[in-house]
Amino acid sequence: MPGYRSFAEHLDPKKAPKRILALDGGGLRGVLTLGILREIETVLRARHGGDPDFRLCDYFDLIAGTSTGSIIGAALSLGMTVDEVHGHYMELGNFVFKRSLLRWGALRAKFDADKVRDALIGVFGERRMDNPDFRTGLLVMTKRLDTGSAWPITNNPKAKYFKGGTQATTIANADYPLWQVVRASTAAPYFFDPETIQIGRSAGGLKAVKGDFVDGGVSPANNPALQALMTATMEGYRFNWDVGADKLQVVSVGTGKAYPEVGHANIIEGRAAIHAVLSLKALMEDCADQVEAIMQWLSVSPTARRIDRDMDKAQPPLGGQAMCSYLRYNVLLEKQWCAENLGEKLSAKALKALEAMDKPENIPELDRLGRLAGSTLVKDEHFGPKRA
Repeated sequence: MPGYRSFAEHLDPKKAPKRILALDGGGLRGVLTLGILREIETVLRARHGGDPDFRLCDYFDLIAGTSTGSIIGAALSLGMTVDEVHGHYMELGNFVFKRSLLRWGALRAKFDADKVRDALIGVFGERRMDNPDFRTGLLVMTKRLDTGSAWPITNNPKAKYFKGGTQATTIANADYPLWQVVRASTAAPYFFDPETIQIGRSAGGLKAVKGDFVDGGVSPANNPALQALMTATMEGYRFNWDVGADKLQVVSVGTGKAYPEVGHANIIEGRAAIHAVLSLKALMEDCADQVEAIMQWLSVSPTARRIDRDMDKAQPPLGGQAMCSYLRYNVLLEKQWCAENLGEKLSAKALKALEAMDKPENIPELDRLGRLAGSTLVKDEHFGPKRA
């Protein structure tokens, strides 16, 4: 059976080509992501001689996730199979997304963040970001609400803030509990309270510094593919990977793209909180389309889709030279798309219901569509020549 890269080799810029897996946010729609990932794992395992010990962490050198994608990505980076992650995810989803009668009203988050904490500790234990059992690189996208800054947190030992900062009071990223970093990435406003992380110790009469973190989807990186590309190639992030269609591949998996029309809130729903949620949803969709367009523009992509009628596909590559090869797999929750691409005749009402990010009753249908999408959309030839 083939040998696989060690953690250090996955991050080593001299070990090429490099592969990045980027996983979108989307609440419980992450079960759709898992359906597609199952087929990717099957295709790549076959490329490695059908080795039953093969994991996605053996192929990908960096796994990036936002929100629900960070849960999946963190688990994969530790060496879990897609089926193992699926089992944890199903338990987590049914446990966390239960609305308490005590939480009705606009002044409280819809769901109990303590349940998320308990569920994540159940999966990740007390591992820190420097835990030695990471099998490959991990990037978790979150946002620090009190400063308004996006925080891509990685397990790269060479990262600027991974070890002790310039001041002795700074708590290194290496010391952050993995469950807490993932919890921060999943703290979607309205659905969950922010996650408070202590980032500096008290000293010299100064108070300890704490940051309030929310879902990375509140940043432009709900689809973390572009941020992952930046992290891997920009000097400041200290990965320093080479670019080129034959040197770097980005595989991006979505949680289902909602129909673009948001519509109008009715009189009963005409509250400021509802309008704010609808506006945030529209903004997230705009950011997702922008990220996908830019990724197409920087790459060669056999899976590129039409972004809009005016742009069509975002091609040719910027400057005529692709930075990477790029694969994007997702399900568009639209009647025509599902009929043409999946052979499924689904009503607009049924597809609209699947857009919800917090409905456990949608899990079986999302799971079915994800598996179907994987078997239909994922092709061996997309991944190019086999690598050592």
